[in-house]
Amino acid sequence: MRVLITGAGGQLGTALQRTAPGWADVNAIDVEDVDLADSAMLTARLVVEAPDVIINAAAYTAVDKAESDEATARAINSIAVATMVAAMAASGGRVVHVSTDYVFDGTCAQPYATFAERNPQSVYGRTKAEGENHLRPEDLLVRTAWVYAAGGANFVRTMIRLMNERETLGVVADQIGAPTWATGLARTIWALLEKRATGTFHHCDDGAISWHDFAVAIAEEAHALGLVKRIPVINAITTADYPTPARRPAYSLLDCSATRSFLGDQPVHWRTNLRLMLEEEAKRG
Repeated sequence: MRVLITGAGGQLGTALQRTAPGWADVNAIDVEDVDLADSAMLTARLVVEAPDVIINAAAYTAVDKAESDEATARAINSIAVATMVAAMAASGGRVVHVSTDYVFDGTCAQPYATFAERNPQSVYGRTKAEGENHLRPEDLLVRTAWVYAAGGANFVRTMIRLMNERETLGVVADQIGAPTWATGLARTIWALLEKRATGTFHHCDDGAISWHDFAVAIAEEAHALGLVKRIPVINAITTADYPTPARRPAYSLLDCSATRSFLGDQPVHWRTNLRLMLEEEAKRG
């Protein structure tokens, strides 16, 4: 099976390449290969690549910048998806599209099911929801949240840097969700592809925490591995204390039970995967 991965240099794109199974003939492209905002260029590249499956791991993820750059966010998060779907419809292939918890408004009192009503509250969330709308029944949608990986630009590595620079930090404690190790997400995507899954699935690590909870755990685990010299004071603050241009969901926990049932595997707790990622980070030096 010829599989084309977009967003090759990103956290998920890298993880997908590292975990690719033997049955997948993988090629991966990134911004230096094709401008996803240029539909004509993207279509031409897809004709040349002639994949059986596209795993779209690329996205405009600058959540706050999107509020003032909606056209670019829409071009990458929505219009490019439509272009990929059209190309695969013409060739008989499929699209695997990765989306986000930001398509929900964060007002739910229980984990969001795959069929839950979407109500995005930001440009990023709206353009990602628009991208989902282009998918066909035979395509595969995988929603996730709070993705991180060794070597990437993410909350975990930002916290480690700040913990080594400051004695006191303030981290938001009233936004609840679940982190996602990119390696685990990649494995789930490959497993879904192998089982020829279609429709919508959710994948996050097991457990529910706030960003503050996550920061405390990062400090403890990173200190144990020598990545943090000393554990700083980590104060819990509110979203109102740290205003941002884009509105974040206050509660964005995704219900992943259907995914685990479909694949017949067990959920992995977020702290277990955090430790694995930090061990990778420590080896990087």
